[in-house]
Amino acid sequence: MDINTEKTASEAIRYRRSVRIFKEESLDTEKVKECIRLATLAPNSSNMQLWEFYHIVSNDMLRQVSALCMDQNASKNAREMVVFVVRKDLWKKRAKANAENRKRLFGNKDFKEYTKREKSGINYFTKVMPVLYMDFFGILGCVKWIVAQVAGIFRPMYRQVTQSDMRIVAHKSTALACENFMISMAAIGYDTCPMEGLDSLRLKRLLKLPYGAEISMVIACGIRVPEGIYWPQYRVPFEEVYHAK
Repeated sequence: MDINTEKTASEAIRYRRSVRIFKEESLDTEKVKECIRLATLAPNSSNMQLWEFYHIVSNDMLRQVSALCMDQNASKNAREMVVFVVRKDLWKKRAKANAENRKRLFGNKDFKEYTKREKSGINYFTKVMPVLYMDFFGILGCVKWIVAQVAGIFRPMYRQVTQSDMRIVAHKSTALACENFMISMAAIGYDTCPMEGLDSLRLKRLLKLPYGAEISMVIACGIRVPEGIYWPQYRVPFEEVYHAK
């Protein structure tokens, strides 16, 4: 389903604010779902797509999720909510899916028939990803870290190889999906508020998530009322954060 975009990307970015009070007006759930679909198009590390999205639409679930978000104004007023979940624990499944996709793209040939470039594209997911994501109580991560630091003495080297590093990578990718979602919502005149103040353990239980899943954030959704934006937007002067080299 295509969304009739009312704003350009630049307009949507400028329009987006964290809104904490919404109109008592229902959202078109299919439009919100399409914005979640657009979230899946966000750039992400190695195309691993280590994320899941839980679209909260029933009144009962909205009340329960709001309670676990400490009943913040944004959660209490939300018409719908989306829980963005990091699934680093699915790395094997997603790596396999990527490898199989590469094989289909390259013609599903016998491996020796692939070109050097095609073999490299497949091996990236069958050999490189296991090296990066596989760990055993942090022990392998420490070994990989030492190897990376030693190799880095002699040449540029990727150094974020520990279990904690890869967890951060997965969260960064999911955060990019969150931004895609919020800008897509803003483009059609819907508002959002990202929330990190929540009881992640209880929320995982409510959503029946496995141990390895992690909550990135919950995004409240609705249509703003003027008082839903608490104050004028403030940003640090651009000159303080922009550096040309």
